[in-house]
Amino acid sequence: MRLPKGAGVVVALGLAAWVSVAPAAEPIATTDGETPGERLQVQVLKLASGALTLKFTIINDSDKDSRVLGGIGSAEPWTADGVYLVDAPGKKKYLVVRDAENHCVCSRGLPTLNAKSSINLWAKFPAPPDGVQKISVVVPHFIPMDDVPISR
Repeated sequence: MRLPKGAGVVVALGLAAWVSVAPAAEPIATTDGETPGERLQVQVLKLASGALTLKFTIINDSDKDSRVLGGIGSAEPWTADGVYLVDAPGKKKYLVVRDAENHCVCSRGLPTLNAKSSINLWAKFPAPPDGVQKISVVVPHFIPMDDVPISR
């Protein structure tokens, strides 16, 4: 069976249904990792409801499994807790938001990243002042990305 361009099949409870598959949006920033074959793409950096949401993808194009995800967390291993933002002109560093139990409001329980695979992650940050239009995104084990645009 041949699917129409831009379509996919979803099978649930033995029933097949056609669904439209939207093309992946272009990332707003990309960078390489410290390990050859690893890269990171920022998909979204958006201010909404008084918080800044970062959505990003880590890609492992190497032939080896990667433990880079275990090193992203600083206070909480196997989370995206160690990611932060820097407003260099404003001389301000933004850490991941924490909940009432002091857990990061971010991706948690991160697995080993298998060879030739990727994973989508996210983290919430405090909102920067209205005048901040671009910010640096720092993810441990990846080259920092400067001037990443903030959408509002």
